[in-house]
Amino acid sequence: MRDAAHADQTVNVLLLLTLVVLAIGLVVAYRVGLARGSRATTAPLAVSASNEPPSQTQRDSVDSWRATELAEDRNRLFRTIADARDETARYRQLLVDLESNAPPPLLDSPGSPDDLKLIVGIGPVLERMLQQLGISSYRQIARWTDRDIDEFNARLPEFPGRIRRDAWVMQARELHHSKYGKQ
Repeated sequence: MRDAAHADQTVNVLLLLTLVVLAIGLVVAYRVGLARGSRATTAPLAVSASNEPPSQTQRDSVDSWRATELAEDRNRLFRTIADARDETARYRQLLVDLESNAPPPLLDSPGSPDDLKLIVGIGPVLERMLQQLGISSYRQIARWTDRDIDEFNARLPEFPGRIRRDAWVMQARELHHSKYGKQ
């Protein structure tokens, strides 16, 4: 059940990333089109009022103007590509974090509760019950003694013996260590 939910979440994240990349591509294409359109309409006319061919100085002027415009376009496109790469790297890191069950940076503040459902044996109902009893972090469960386990077993009569059977304390220690890197 958890694997299916995790797979659905991964598919949703990948779909979101695809849409973001598509939107970035559309914006880049739109800006490139605007730049090309403005360059075509603002190019200096090399044709004089009479039907004479343009002089060498006029051709040189047009060529230098085009070279300058091309250089500006090239620099603008390089900046756009660099921005897109940075954005892609950020989304790639978010995806890696999601795949390794690390919470997104926005939800991973010191005061935020841990996702107790990552402990095998704790579902949404048990998580709510534990939060109502004041348990909201892996660290709290990791520090339980045998006396605490007996006390919480008594407070959770619908789930007798589950804390020891599913080894919540060991799982909480591992999750706390993997998330915070300390004991």
